[in-house]
Amino acid sequence: MNGFWYRLLVQGARFCGSWFFAVVARIIAAGYFVFSRRVPESRRLYAALYPERGRLYHLWCTFNQYQNFTTIHFDRFLSGQSKPVTFSSQGWEKLESVIGRQGGILLMSHLGNWEIAATLLKQLRADLQLLLYMGVKEKEGVERMQKDDLRRSGITIIGADQGNSSPFTAVEGIRFLQAGGLVSMAGDIVWRKDQRKVRVTFLGHDAYLPEAPFIFALVSGAPLFVFFAFRISKNNYHFTLSDPLPIRAACRKDRAEAISQAAQQYADLLEKALRKYPFEWYHFDRFIH
Repeated sequence: MNGFWYRLLVQGARFCGSWFFAVVARIIAAGYFVFSRRVPESRRLYAALYPERGRLYHLWCTFNQYQNFTTIHFDRFLSGQSKPVTFSSQGWEKLESVIGRQGGILLMSHLGNWEIAATLLKQLRADLQLLLYMGVKEKEGVERMQKDDLRRSGITIIGADQGNSSPFTAVEGIRFLQAGGLVSMAGDIVWRKDQRKVRVTFLGHDAYLPEAPFIFALVSGAPLFVFFAFRISKNNYHFTLSDPLPIRAACRKDRAEAISQAAQQYADLLEKALRKYPFEWYHFDRFIH
């Protein structure tokens, strides 16, 4: 959505009430469902997730996916109206054991709400040093506003340009880890055609994950956690943190196998979470092949 129209929607909701935001957002999502060229990719994913069901059911799942995506923006609007997010957590103590010491790497996904996930981490510990590596799109509307809000909350964001990369972005991540901070990287999206990838099995199909988070963990020695934040009800979330994924290589020639095993463990956790929260999958491009 264009940033101008989003701000107009927010102003209208402030005047009419939160119901106005929810209704208009769902109408917009229905329009995307009807006209978007990405709908077939979602249908493919739900066909793999529910192979025993028919095409109409897969289409119904896709409609719910598009409708559910509006809750990300709706809950952000509620937070801006002095209605803070409530949440429960599972595994926070694992992060507490590394913050301020060796630091840690978070594998976030386009399953659940990454924006809320980052915000909740800052709520739990205000002095937390948190760095997010995020993709940069050619045209950003609401996404740019999301990033600006996160920066204002004290979170550092480094854009991963789809056209090129810089070694200085990795140096900044190492600096955060050395200071005992957390570095978040997307584990389920490949931004560039020349980006190094690792193949995994997901829903019985091949999928390709970025190799960078696993190499980063291997080189830095920092623990790698899988982090999810799922919406339980209106403005209410539950986040979970996995045990650290083991990535051990006795020598350079063992690295590929160690990375492959860790990537498959992440894919298995991602698949398990998807089966539990099927309509919080916000990856609209091709994922399975």
